[in-house]
Amino acid sequence: MATETQLEAFIGGRVRVLLGNIIEQEVDAIVNAANSTLLGGGGVDGAIHRAGGPLILKQCREIRRLLYPNGLPAGESVITSAGELPAQNVIHTVGPIYGRHQGQESTVLSACYKSAMSLALSHSLHSIAFPAISTGAYGYPRDEAAAVASRSIQEFLNVDDSIKDVRLVFFQQRDLQVFLANQEFQ
Repeated sequence: MATETQLEAFIGGRVRVLLGNIIEQEVDAIVNAANSTLLGGGGVDGAIHRAGGPLILKQCREIRRLLYPNGLPAGESVITSAGELPAQNVIHTVGPIYGRHQGQESTVLSACYKSAMSLALSHSLHSIAFPAISTGAYGYPRDEAAAVASRSIQEFLNVDDSIKDVRLVFFQQRDLQVFLANQEFQ
């Protein structure tokens, strides 16, 4: 059972901002802020791989073997099962490492959110939970990331109404507060 606190809702309640743990979300898909290897790592990525069990890693290895032998490019997304997690699927996306994309970090970060939602849509998924992509080890400033994430999600939801439940899940209160102070939902 997920322990979470909903603090705010946007876009007619379709987007909810939560304090909680993304690996506990009972949704069609959780989004993994993955690294390009798709083989697990630290932070959200490591937590998802540890809690989801070996099936996620097995499927990620197969994706690497068949589709992305050099790693998943930043801004793109792939989908696997969620293994032992309460979610049905994991959508893995690689965020930008801040300062390494020739000033295109916001474009790449936006692509992460939009490609994840497009992938959910193509798999007929109606609920998705996101972490704060790239704001940990990849160094994206949390205030800037909040503006990019909220604009990207709103742009996508304004065009398609198939996704009914978008959750933005923050593990720490301070990160959630920065998001709420800097989001640009209308």
